[in-house]
Amino acid sequence: MVTLDRAIIASYEKGGKRFELYIDPDAAYAYLDKRKTDVKNMLVAEEVYADAKKAEKAKPSDIQTVFGTSDIMLILEFIMKNGEVQLTTEQKRKKVEEKRKQIIAILLREAIDPRTKTPHTQLRIENALEQVRIHIDPFKDPREQLEEVVKALRPVLPMKFEKVKMAVKVPAAFAHRTYGTLKNYGIEKEEWTKSGDLIVVVEIFGGLQGEFLDKLNKLTTGQVETKLLT
Repeated sequence: MVTLDRAIIASYEKGGKRFELYIDPDAAYAYLDKRKTDVKNMLVAEEVYADAKKAEKAKPSDIQTVFGTSDIMLILEFIMKNGEVQLTTEQKRKKVEEKRKQIIAILLREAIDPRTKTPHTQLRIENALEQVRIHIDPFKDPREQLEEVVKALRPVLPMKFEKVKMAVKVPAAFAHRTYGTLKNYGIEKEEWTKSGDLIVVVEIFGGLQGEFLDKLNKLTTGQVETKLLT
């Protein structure tokens, strides 16, 4: 059982009233990270506080008005979903790093350098993020933060989110083996020649070109033909 000195605070505020709970940092992190699906064994103290650090308890009437219940487990579940959780410094650092990696992965897949029409490298994106020092929210979905991140990066790292069309011709010997991969990327047009060759047109994010070509070359031992369509 976690002691109060190791506990963190989960809080919720409404109508000028604040409500705080002492919770287990590891259980809370697992819940926010979706590795834990319930709030069992998370409470450290069976009290709802107006100010946890001062041990000032919330008024029962305020609790009932705001939450519609006095059941502390229901209140905990509500606060975990709708309130704020004060993670430890190490937990917050890890969470920020996870989101940062997810954002970089999106940029690598979907963004290109408009000057060269080629994907940015991971190192280039990482260096640019260090340079602009943008705040990354540890709890916000990476997609929801993407617009703000891109806006901050563009002055030092021009980027454009653009899809490209590519014609692909796969020899008959590799056609069926390759078809599933091509379909996953999104086939717009397809044609099977009399000799069994497969010809398709796919549309992919510009940043995926390298990955796409690498996969096709491995599947066909380099015998695939590709052409970027304008």
